[in-house]
Amino acid sequence: MGIIRLSKIAFVAWRYGLDEIAATGAAATLGTRSSLALARMLRLGRPIGAPRGVRLRLALERLGPIFVKFGQVLSTRRDLLPPDLADELAKLQDRVPPFPSEAAMAEIERGLGRRIVDVFDEFDPVPIASASIAQVHVAKLKDGRPVAVKVLRPGMAEVIDRDLALLRTAGNLLMRVSADARRLRPPDVIDEFDKHLHDELDLVREAANANQLRRNFAGSQLLRVPEMYWDYCVTNVLTMERMHGIPIGQTDRMRAAGIDLKKLSRDGVEIFFTQVFRHGFFHADMHPGNILVGDEGEDFNRYIALDFGIVGTLSESDKNYLAQNFLAFFRRDYRRVAELHVESGWVPRATRVEELESAVRACCEPVFDRPLKEISLGLVLLRLFQASRRFNVEIQPQLVLLQKTLLNIEGLGRQLDPELDLWVTAKPFLERWMAEQIGPAGLRARFERESAQWSQMLPQLPRLLHAALQRQATRSADEDPPEWLVRLLSEQRNTQRWLRWLALAVTALVALQAAVLLLPLP
Repeated sequence: MGIIRLSKIAFVAWRYGLDEIAATGAAATLGTRSSLALARMLRLGRPIGAPRGVRLRLALERLGPIFVKFGQVLSTRRDLLPPDLADELAKLQDRVPPFPSEAAMAEIERGLGRRIVDVFDEFDPVPIASASIAQVHVAKLKDGRPVAVKVLRPGMAEVIDRDLALLRTAGNLLMRVSADARRLRPPDVIDEFDKHLHDELDLVREAANANQLRRNFAGSQLLRVPEMYWDYCVTNVLTMERMHGIPIGQTDRMRAAGIDLKKLSRDGVEIFFTQVFRHGFFHADMHPGNILVGDEGEDFNRYIALDFGIVGTLSESDKNYLAQNFLAFFRRDYRRVAELHVESGWVPRATRVEELESAVRACCEPVFDRPLKEISLGLVLLRLFQASRRFNVEIQPQLVLLQKTLLNIEGLGRQLDPELDLWVTAKPFLERWMAEQIGPAGLRARFERESAQWSQMLPQLPRLLHAALQRQATRSADEDPPEWLVRLLSEQRNTQRWLRWLALAVTALVALQAAVLLLPLP
């Protein structure tokens, strides 16, 4: 099966002249006669008449959902692509050719277990949006509520599994032949990609993601998340509140509607950092096809999120590590950046911090104090990657989605406001967040989170610790327990005295907790 799929990929690449596109790009970049001659030779014998952007888009559509998603990500990087390629790839965001309406309606009826006419008062068989994995129809429920109905493309799981198998084969091969690939850890990255792609195939999970994001931004004027109608959500069908707005990629329409694009760009940065650092839960598929901007009523000049199939989560340690890294970058404290890489295990412990500091400084210093239109975060990351080779820096799979989302945010910001300074916009937010984490408010919040468990845990603590010490003393007949442990457990009087001191310590800790919770914050 892998050989058949690989043959199809090779045929599609030949059919749409992707090799000729690559050779032409190399000729334009390098300016060498040999590259130009190769590009001309590759055109011989093939009817390559369509523009290269159209051919690239059609090839990705033909190859399936994984390749379409790759094109979606590329479409947001207009700083890295020629305009003709970027314009065509942008059509992959919500204008992938739809599958037949009859098949969509049959899938909806199969999923809901009821006929279309029994569920909806109105149903438009013509989809309003079509993407790589699903398409969306508008409808009206029997009670009159307008809704959007998302339905999966039939047979997607098999296609995705085949392509992922090919990616794994390629990743394992790269691991054998390339030291750079080993640092990128492609098997782990592919496993992460696999998990999120299969999550997209479960629309109940997507609806749950939307509900969580909706709760996180309840009452916010920055982001609107539609309501999910759970009675009409199953694995292959999702029914949600219908939203109205202007697609974020249509900047001319937004200007005509009076929308403040500069404010919108700043709000986008704040939304991203709020999701990452306050919530640890972020929308990880923020290409323009998934975002509207309200143009009337209470949603005016506000982001409206759609499509919640891919979300990312971060642990508390991830959030703290990332926040410290961002702040160190914004403050140009390259020494701290290098120390954080060593402390986190991203580089070997034996790495010389001053050498890593110098490499990071050389990559980042040239981009500060410039507007976004003059820099590219993608190119900065590329330079950091190239400079990190000598330090054996490893890419962390759990942060791959975050890196992708950050590049999406930069691409959106570049379209809305080329003058946006990403560093200046983000720095005050991160400083406030860090102050909340390490100050009195952060201490009080952590006590509040933990206090619910203390009423059960604290009374048992002396007994549990004593039992643990006894197990340690008798764990193995072949190992002699530490002398202090034998002495502690062999003298009942000492054990009782130790337990009394432990009880006093616990009481003091509870008193400290009560004081923190009762004292007013400054």
